[in-house]
Amino acid sequence: MTVDAREDSPEHAPGHSIESDPVLVTGMSGAGLSSAARVLEDLGWYVSQNLPAELMVELVELCRREDSPVDKLAMVTDVRSRSFHGGLQQVLDELGDKGINPTILFMDARDDMLIRRFDTVRRTHPLQGADTLSIGIAREREALAGIKERADVVINTSDLSVHDLRRAIESSFATIDNMRQHVTVQSFGFKNGAPSDADLVVDVRFLPNPYWEPDLRPFRGVDKPVSDYVLAQPAAREFIDNFVAMFSTMVEGYRREGKSFITVAVGCTGGHHRSVAVAAEIARQLDEMDGLDVSVNHRDICRG
Repeated sequence: MTVDAREDSPEHAPGHSIESDPVLVTGMSGAGLSSAARVLEDLGWYVSQNLPAELMVELVELCRREDSPVDKLAMVTDVRSRSFHGGLQQVLDELGDKGINPTILFMDARDDMLIRRFDTVRRTHPLQGADTLSIGIAREREALAGIKERADVVINTSDLSVHDLRRAIESSFATIDNMRQHVTVQSFGFKNGAPSDADLVVDVRFLPNPYWEPDLRPFRGVDKPVSDYVLAQPAAREFIDNFVAMFSTMVEGYRREGKSFITVAVGCTGGHHRSVAVAAEIARQLDEMDGLDVSVNHRDICRG
């Protein structure tokens, strides 16, 4: 068992008890749990790593005492933690009975990427045993299926750089204490696959493609010539207005169901032009709505 806390983390005055429900970080081995822990530490969270499930409830209760120096708690756990199978579900249920509802961050990645990462570091999978790496990964996916279903945020790190991962986590958790709903609007290219962690996926391939305009081809959707071209299309304006109107009717329902993190994915063919311009405009309009923290990222803008 290890409990890690950065030596240079900001100190909290005695008597400052935890202000928000804890964050639980879990997911597939090799998907970036350690990186997520470092980002949360940098954001001022006290991070415990691989605490046995039986002790998690005790830690949360300890941090909620009035004399606790911890105001933000994150617990990182993976299959190496004792009693992980079923035990983590029991922890969540027990905390829920006490009125404590952790925000669950689930780190995921494609099997081929996990295999490549394990091969690179020459490690065996915790559930591999005498079998193949693929079998170990399959066992872990089965064990984590129920937790993933309960997750508030799922981050697939297959195509993310370390810097992209940091931005994704920061955008989700930097403002968690204000109890606002966080919306991530992500552009992508269908030729690279639709994001598996999106709550809403929309397709803007019906719009004229700037790629076929020789003067616009070298630019991307973040550049004014392309953005102006895409957003000047009557179909684009109508689509964006209709989507924002539809989304505004969904926000209260998401809030009522306790969904604090929403991912909207906007796709075109390559993720360079149309989806980028439309995602940026949707994010701009959603950012004007009350009670929302909005961020935008462009998954495939540098590909190809």
